[in-house]
Amino acid sequence: MKNALSLLTLLLILTLFSCNNEDKNTTTTGAGSTASSDSSITLPQGFSATVFADSLGEARHMVFDNGFLYVKMGSLKNGPGIVRLKDANGDGVAEEKWAFGGYGGTGITVKGGFLYASSNDEVFRYKLNADGSVDTASQQTIVSGLINKHQHESKSIVLDNAGNIYVNIGAPSNSCQEKDREAGSMGMNPCPILDSAGGIWQFKADKTNQKYADGVRYCTGIRNIVGLDWNSQVNDLYAMQHGRDDLDRLFPKKFTEDQRVELPAEEMFRIHKGDDFGWPYCYYDPVQKAKVQAPEYGGDGKSTKGCDSKQKPIYAFPAHWAPNGLLFYTGDQFPEKYKNGAFIAFHGSWNRAPQPQAGYKVVFLPFRDGMPSGEYEVFADGFAGDNKTPGGAEHRPCGLAQGSDGSLYISDDKDGRIWKVTYKK
Repeated sequence: MKNALSLLTLLLILTLFSCNNEDKNTTTTGAGSTASSDSSITLPQGFSATVFADSLGEARHMVFDNGFLYVKMGSLKNGPGIVRLKDANGDGVAEEKWAFGGYGGTGITVKGGFLYASSNDEVFRYKLNADGSVDTASQQTIVSGLINKHQHESKSIVLDNAGNIYVNIGAPSNSCQEKDREAGSMGMNPCPILDSAGGIWQFKADKTNQKYADGVRYCTGIRNIVGLDWNSQVNDLYAMQHGRDDLDRLFPKKFTEDQRVELPAEEMFRIHKGDDFGWPYCYYDPVQKAKVQAPEYGGDGKSTKGCDSKQKPIYAFPAHWAPNGLLFYTGDQFPEKYKNGAFIAFHGSWNRAPQPQAGYKVVFLPFRDGMPSGEYEVFADGFAGDNKTPGGAEHRPCGLAQGSDGSLYISDDKDGRIWKVTYKK
């Protein structure tokens, strides 16, 4: 009886300790598990991956801080909207899982002792305590009332080093037609969407209860950004654009199927305040290396009318790969060539049929002095398995995060798997 009471007392103490100042929904998973290399994805020589966590649900963007990996969940189907994971014994597998946040969404980041996270129409922040715990009672609304018309509605977020937060406001349209995605429908000129969407907005990171109107439109002419990162080496904002769809389906007399499959490029932008990247009037043709006039505005696939003044990408990737994650690598674990270069997670295409779908991989692009210094190379592949379609793929890469030891984390929003990628000579 005495031993039973001692055990009961110990369990009570452990329970009270674990609650700390966080919600009482801490769970421990994977206890006693051991890491094993995941051979389902391919990596360069010297790299290996372990399944850090699995079956989380719609795992979108991530951030690593103070020993914890925070994962933003796109929906609440599997529980709360933010999942915190920790590898307590250093074996490459998360044994501890704790979740909070009553909203889905995409964006998540950490800066200045606060965790920032976004739904599809708001941005929140939470105070982080010195021991790494999250003060959920401290939740503050930073921005509310963001445009959400259920097309390109995800809100990626990133902070600079001067107290600003940047939020993507995707255009709720393919190409600003009078009748969206209807064959032959012409574009609205001027495009009314650009008044409140189709760009990136800047807000104050430490000011609460800002409204949409309080923000500054930092750049415009963007269809949809999901991959977004701040490059502290050169102190600039970078983003990956999802290019437009359906050139031949909307204008079959002007474009062929082959052109629709390969156009337009998925663009990487280096963004400065006031930049205009041309959507919906223009798109980028990587063959001509030019912004060309969109067919909704009279373009024939060759004319650059009205587009010469628009900002060009600093790099062009194949069409319809759907870039969802962007991370500039600053760690020391990987070989030197990766330092300050960009990793991009491609979610994978749906609109290259009847030709094979593509993407579903993570690539690396070398950088020097804030600009690409070579061609991209495939870094991690095999996520989709044999069926490279949105419905048939086993996994679809979405978010990227860098651990304190220089490891790379990759999320999958199809089934919620998280990979930890490490390098060993």
